[in-house]
Amino acid sequence: MDLAHYAAQAVLTERRSLRDVARATGRSKSWVQRQVVRCSAGGPDALALRKRGPRTSPIRTSAEVEDLVCRWRKHLADQGFDAGAATIRYHLAQSLEVVPTVRTVHRILVRRGFVSPQPHKRPRSSWIRFESDLPNECWQSDMTHWRLADETPVEVTNFIDDYSRAALSSVVRPVTTAADVSEQFFATAEVFGLPAEVLSDNGCIYTTIYRGSHTGLEVDLAALGITFKHGKPYHPTTQGKVERFHQTLKKWLRKQPGAATIADLQRQIDWFVTYYNETRPHTARGCPPMHAWRSLDKAAPRLDGVTLSPSTRVRRDRVDRSGAFTLRHNGRLHHVAIGRAHKGKRLLVLVADLDVRVLDIDGTMLRHFQLDPSVIYQALGRNNL
Repeated sequence: MDLAHYAAQAVLTERRSLRDVARATGRSKSWVQRQVVRCSAGGPDALALRKRGPRTSPIRTSAEVEDLVCRWRKHLADQGFDAGAATIRYHLAQSLEVVPTVRTVHRILVRRGFVSPQPHKRPRSSWIRFESDLPNECWQSDMTHWRLADETPVEVTNFIDDYSRAALSSVVRPVTTAADVSEQFFATAEVFGLPAEVLSDNGCIYTTIYRGSHTGLEVDLAALGITFKHGKPYHPTTQGKVERFHQTLKKWLRKQPGAATIADLQRQIDWFVTYYNETRPHTARGCPPMHAWRSLDKAAPRLDGVTLSPSTRVRRDRVDRSGAFTLRHNGRLHHVAIGRAHKGKRLLVLVADLDVRVLDIDGTMLRHFQLDPSVIYQALGRNNL
């Protein structure tokens, strides 16, 4: 028996005074009197706790808006798009004058059964986050795997902007090589400009520093004054933004018909990238990623260049009248043939151990070869160009 029933029965049945019952229960005489009146009028059931205030809340979201939230949830989820509360609220704002908050949208989804309870997660206070302040301040890149309709494995390489989360480039290949990544980077830079930094994992298509060497992309970025960073091995959360993009892309692809060819898959991804950049709002920026990318000035590479290890160097030279230039390795001078058609041309020579890349001042690759330390004259061969 709860306290209200006890007080009412003590007065009505035992005929005790209000003052005595109030002293015994630790409540006021007026409170005891109210319980007695309620019990006398409606019986013991009348003493049950009742909700104060109006029967319906005047600020409760209308049923029409709740139905609209549910329709957006179903539509986005069926298409494989992000269907979280923030995304739904963004779409509601395009058609409603009074837009519910993100928290309200989330509560509606919970009440309607769209959101399942989740186990306790790691507290946000334990996260160590970083975020660029400007577009092009840092690009993140990574490669992920997918399969065609006939289960043929393919690889998708992505570049995203750290600040805006814009997907700058997404290319499908049967197998991705270091040369492919370098080519994709410069093709992306032609459209969006050069970044100040690039962040990737330690895959061999990005770095070979653990084997005592450097990839062509590492050398090229150093020559341009672009810092190339790599996350800690077996710690993919360092590149968490591009990893999250992989997850978003694959979630959408699973809802689409299986692509029969690489070209078909590339067309699907190109369509999704356009939607992701221009239509889908990103929670981090509160708008589509490309809107955020366009809104601020862009960061640029450092002017003083980047220093690599002693095994890697960048030098400038000129082709002599015989169509060659000289390159010193381990104290020995080697003559490298380029061709008499290029005599007098200025060169940019990128050397990573025995890997030599020769470009003209316009960035055109003239020769890429492995230096043979035992040979003084590095002649042209069919596979050297």
